[in-house]
Amino acid sequence: MICFPNAKINLGLSITEKRPDGFHNIESVFYPIAWNDALEVIESPEAAADFTLRLSGLPVPGTVEDNLLYKAYTLLSAKCALPKLTVYLHKALPMGAGLGGGSADCAFLINQLNTQFGLGLTEEERLGLVRPLGSDCAFFIKNKPVYAYGKGDAFKELNLDLSAYHIAVVFPNVHSNTKEAYSLVKPAKPSSSLLETLQQPVRSWKDKLVNDFEASIFAKYPVVEQTKQDLYKAGAIYASMSGSGSAVFGLFEHAPEIGSLASFPHWVGRML
Repeated sequence: MICFPNAKINLGLSITEKRPDGFHNIESVFYPIAWNDALEVIESPEAAADFTLRLSGLPVPGTVEDNLLYKAYTLLSAKCALPKLTVYLHKALPMGAGLGGGSADCAFLINQLNTQFGLGLTEEERLGLVRPLGSDCAFFIKNKPVYAYGKGDAFKELNLDLSAYHIAVVFPNVHSNTKEAYSLVKPAKPSSSLLETLQQPVRSWKDKLVNDFEASIFAKYPVVEQTKQDLYKAGAIYASMSGSGSAVFGLFEHAPEIGSLASFPHWVGRML
């Protein structure tokens, strides 16, 4: 069976406080977009190992044991009997981009194994399996727009429809380290309500819907800030860095022409 793990963007992102466990509490809206990896799972009874990972596309650093797919399989196999598997991952989503590609891959693997082998795991059980793997992994189990809070793994469903808009996502070839990005931000309560801002017309979001990571990432990597400005020049009515960066997205009322930004890894499509 083949599935296509997709990316997400952040609509606003406030880092509200440092937690006693060393993590941070955030406030954001996660919205899925149709920029995808490809993931295939095949039973491999003759394989030497219980789990074999085959990679193509963008290079993925680290060993198999470092990969979230292996970690997701290990957690699930401790709970359910699984056959020997070969997992093929074609990586198209850039890493260090704030798009959640690795988190999507492991969540989609859990969902696919549950379906492919009739494991009968409830949604809550699948959410519990992926939460230890990363703060936004749980989002991709449901893969629907949500208001995210806590560490980014507590959600409230959100009725937000952006299907009238086009989107361009540009990765300016900068790998943003999430841990470092958090270290550069001073937590603070937001001055205005994220959910109230999202109820306003998209054209009004430009000066109201803020990603707290932008100031420090822009200072360190000016190309990321320039990418945002170039999206506005291309006609975006709202543009922002996603997550802890460094991918930047723009929302457009018409199909965009992104000009020189097309030299960077990018994706252009319709919002879901």
